[in-house]
Amino acid sequence: MLFFLLALAGLGIGVLGSLLGIGGGIFVVPLLLLTGLVGTSQEAAGTSVVAVLTTGASASLGYLRRRLTPWSVSLGLMPGALGGSYLGAHLAGKVASGALTLAFGVFLLYPATVLLLGKEPKELVRRRDARAFPGWVLVVVGFAAGLAGSLFGIGGGTIIVPILILLGLPMIEAVAGSLLVMVPTAALSTALHALAGRTHWDLALPLVAGVWVGGQLGPMLAVRLPQRVLRRLFAVVLLYSAANMIRRGLGL
Repeated sequence: MLFFLLALAGLGIGVLGSLLGIGGGIFVVPLLLLTGLVGTSQEAAGTSVVAVLTTGASASLGYLRRRLTPWSVSLGLMPGALGGSYLGAHLAGKVASGALTLAFGVFLLYPATVLLLGKEPKELVRRRDARAFPGWVLVVVGFAAGLAGSLFGIGGGTIIVPILILLGLPMIEAVAGSLLVMVPTAALSTALHALAGRTHWDLALPLVAGVWVGGQLGPMLAVRLPQRVLRRLFAVVLLYSAANMIRRGLGL
């Protein structure tokens, strides 16, 4: 029964993660912690990142088939993202679980606020061309995303997608680019967390089964669903997750 419920949750997480380019870890980590399936944030991150890897791989195939992936931007992000991912996996074993949970909850408030406005970040500032920026900008963005992704068990897309849109990419290309970056970074994080014994494979495998299917559906829906409504609904879920994670981190 638990396998079926996790696979069903993975299906929904895969759809939303692939639609918004965030990998789905922002849902998996609270799901594992708030239901008591794992005991620490480190274990939640180690298990979640397996689902993130699956989302990235599955959805990337869908966007690649539709020729929507900005290869030059994704490749520019990857070096920094890999370095941040490596550092984050090591820091996860040295940071107290309560502090990590609190930090994750606070971290969620930023994307939740942007999405609650029902806007893309490009609507808030003047748009520019992402491909005109120097390579070091993408390296820094990739590093921040990789660090957050590995440390919190998320895909890093909550950083990559808004920044790429601010730099001038259309949202659907930013989503596709973010998901492609997740593949090598989440693979590295998965290996490091697994070697450290922080991965619950009995929980990860049913999530992977559902996430793979959901990751195929997301690109199909990305060009059809009203993005403004979807962003606002998603923001409500993010705010709920953030509140619960902050409460848990504070021990309330």
